[in-house]
Amino acid sequence: MSDIYQKYADVLVNYSTKVKKNDLVLIKAESYLAEPLVKEIYRAVLKNGANPLVRTGTDGLSEIFIQNATDEQLEYVDEISKLEYNIADKYISIGAPLNVKSMAKCDSKKMAKRSKATRILSQTMLKRSEAGELAWVIADFPTHALAQEAKMSLDEYKQFIIESCYLDLDNPTEKWLEIGKEQKRIVSVMNGTRQLHITGEKTDITFNVEGRLWVSCDGANNFPDGEIFTSPVEDSAQGEIYFDFPAIYHGNMSHKIHLELDKGKVVKASAETGEDFLLSMLDMDEGSRFVGEIAIGTNERIKSVTGNILFDEKIGGSIHMALGASYPETGGKNVSGLHWDIIKNMKQNSAIYADDKLIYKDGHFVI
Repeated sequence: MSDIYQKYADVLVNYSTKVKKNDLVLIKAESYLAEPLVKEIYRAVLKNGANPLVRTGTDGLSEIFIQNATDEQLEYVDEISKLEYNIADKYISIGAPLNVKSMAKCDSKKMAKRSKATRILSQTMLKRSEAGELAWVIADFPTHALAQEAKMSLDEYKQFIIESCYLDLDNPTEKWLEIGKEQKRIVSVMNGTRQLHITGEKTDITFNVEGRLWVSCDGANNFPDGEIFTSPVEDSAQGEIYFDFPAIYHGNMSHKIHLELDKGKVVKASAETGEDFLLSMLDMDEGSRFVGEIAIGTNERIKSVTGNILFDEKIGGSIHMALGASYPETGGKNVSGLHWDIIKNMKQNSAIYADDKLIYKDGHFVI
C-alpha cells in the first residue's frame, strides 16, 4: 500500500490544497491508525517547501469529554484551536476512527451544546476559504471500524477507497480534472436556475436557488468527491421529502426520515428508527431546522451506503440535503452548530426539475 499512500498524499497536497512554499499546513489525524498516510503527507508538504504541523487525536477523549464536561466546559473553545484555524494556510484532515460508535450513547443535548460552541471554528474555516485565505480537504484512512460499518473486510474497504478516489489510475489528478470539467458544465446550467423541484417516493419539494451559486466538487475539499451543491434561500423550502438511506451523525443513526417543510423550516419530522435523536438535533439551535445545502451525488464508483458520510453523500444516483449550517461561498446565510447530510436514493421513479425543465431522471442528468 505504500505506493498508494504516496499517490494519495500527492493528490491531497498538490491537487486538493495546492500546498506551496512557506505555507503553514495543519495536518489533523483522527487517530494513530492514519500514520502511514500522515507520514506521506508530511513528506510531500516538506518537498514543497512548506511547514507542516501535525495534530493526532487520542481515541476516547471526545466520549470522556461529553460524559464529564460541565456546561461551562462544553461552551469553552480554547484560544490555541482558534489561532490554528485563523493562521493556517492549508488544512488537511484525515479520518481514521477506531470505533465509529463511541459517541452513540452520549447525551445528545450535551453534544448539541458542544457543536453549537465549536461552530466558530467551522465558520472561520469556511469564511477564510471563501476569501481565498485557506484551502482545506477532508479524507479518510481505511480502518477496521470503517470497514465493519460498511460490512466489508479491511482489504475490501481499502480497495473501495482506492477505486472511489481513482487511486487505481496512473494519474488520479488527470481523472479529477476530467470530472471537474463535466461537472462545471452542469453547474453552468444550474447557476441560471431560479427554482429547484424534486419529486420521488413521498417527496415533492421545491427550493428557491435564485442568486445562489452552485459549486462543483471535484476533489478540492473532500476526497473522494463527486457532487454539485448549493445553499437554497433560507425561507424557501416548501413540501415534503423522504430519505430512505440511513442517516448517521456522531455515531447515532436515524433511518427512513420523513420531513415536512414550510417557509424553509422543518415543521414535522419522523423516522422509523432514531426519531428521538433526529428531533434532538433539529432542536440544537435557531438554525438547525433550516436547510443549509441541497446537493446531487455524481461518483459512479460509490454505489451503496457504507455508513461513512464522506463517501455516502457522493453516491452516483443520489441527492442529499443538509440540515443546519449553509456555505457562505454559495451565498448561504443560515448559521447553526449542525450540518447533517441526509441522503436520498434517486435511482427509481425520481426526478429533478430546474424552472419546470426536467434535468435529472432516475439517477442521471439529462442535460
